[in-house]
Amino acid sequence: MFFCAISGEPPQEPVVVAKSGKVYEKRLILKYINENGTDPISGDKLEESDLIVIKASPEAAAPRPPTHTSIPAMLQSLQNESLAILCTNRMPLHASWRDLFENATRLERLSQMCKQPWVLHRLQRQLEKTSKWLRVKPNETHQSLSAARKKRKPPVGYSTPADVKTYTAKHTIPSLHSSSPPGITCIAVSQSQPSQFLTGGNDKIVQLYDRDTDKVLETLKGHTKRVNHVAFRERDGLPSLLISAGADKIAKIWSHDSASGGYIPKSTIRTHKGDLTGLVVHPTSTLIGLSSLDKTYSLHDLTNFAQVFRSAPSDEAFTSLAIHPDGMLVALGTPTSTIQIYDIRDGSIAATLTPTESSPFTVNTLSFSENGYHLCAPDSLSSAAIWDLRKQKATASIPLGDGFKINRIRYDPSAQFFGIAGSEGLRILAHKTWEELVKFEEAGDVADLAFGENGKEVWGVSGREVRIWGLPAE
Repeated sequence: MFFCAISGEPPQEPVVVAKSGKVYEKRLILKYINENGTDPISGDKLEESDLIVIKASPEAAAPRPPTHTSIPAMLQSLQNESLAILCTNRMPLHASWRDLFENATRLERLSQMCKQPWVLHRLQRQLEKTSKWLRVKPNETHQSLSAARKKRKPPVGYSTPADVKTYTAKHTIPSLHSSSPPGITCIAVSQSQPSQFLTGGNDKIVQLYDRDTDKVLETLKGHTKRVNHVAFRERDGLPSLLISAGADKIAKIWSHDSASGGYIPKSTIRTHKGDLTGLVVHPTSTLIGLSSLDKTYSLHDLTNFAQVFRSAPSDEAFTSLAIHPDGMLVALGTPTSTIQIYDIRDGSIAATLTPTESSPFTVNTLSFSENGYHLCAPDSLSSAAIWDLRKQKATASIPLGDGFKINRIRYDPSAQFFGIAGSEGLRILAHKTWEELVKFEEAGDVADLAFGENGKEVWGVSGREVRIWGLPAE
């Protein structure tokens, strides 16, 4: 019998390090290697390729824990496991229902064996109570967010569409990330510290940069392929997190360390089998959503970093992701022009949006408006559609020119305007009128954009540069 050198328990997927001879649970040692790069026992440098999988005999079953040495104890354990799923996952996700009913089936079999039907009766009562909770709790969350959003107006001093028309180039930060391979792929701007921004690149690196001091604050490694998306999780009372998702099928999370003032690795999410194409922090700030080319999307708890939902495989890969500002709907783009919108409560499809464009194209970017009524997405390679979610129809199609290839679309937090970054620069358009307020062509191919504090600036990434446009100096 083997025991993991980290947990001290029999491993489910045992691996051995050839040099030290130590046995580990595979998921635990992979997490340790990703965060530290060393053997936890010997301290020697260690990589995933150094691990040897142990193919144990099927007869070599792990011994039962002391608490599972009787059928009543096993029944109690399974019941506790079922209830723990519901208590741990704050969001009402149908993955929990699936796990719960699988456990109920196991309980039924055991109950028949030991003739204790009271167990099922007790579980059924708990299921009835939980079912009511699952129906009510998401609606409370939705109503709270929706009410707050509908009452919210742009803050005093927030930029107006008229202000945006006057925006001009203000600052350029050159030579970010490595020159081999070159290229910044994504950007996010901090809301709590507006001079700081996060970038990901083709060089597999995530960088945290401070514009005021013109210094790289953090260089975060761990991805093995291009970084596709980056995000901040910033909320009062919760630790600040930096999050990234890449073409290497993983998402990484770093947490702010008050002792050192920097960021330390907290978790690596390895649940997907294809490139990660979308990363969004849920409006509650307690979850993140991920989309993948493996035809699934998932939700993960930002408290314990556990996966709380994984969709059933779709017929198509998912190429982009957006979450409605009320937190109830998830929109996913596909490589065949369609947009699938799912209800987060049970994973069911709430709507399918299909543009009239005859030639298939990849929906590589999506953005919900802050008012919650509209979704902006490409409706061809060089035009963007504004979808009215109340009617499930495109109310406008905005042509950008035959040579324009859309890379990213983002609404500003006030829902007054939105930006489209593409192969021929960056354009800002007014919401509702769809008027083009300003365009910046000098940046060339802009991979991503973000709005700064109070909408007074717009940031774009092009090549190895971050460019900032805003109100002209007085």
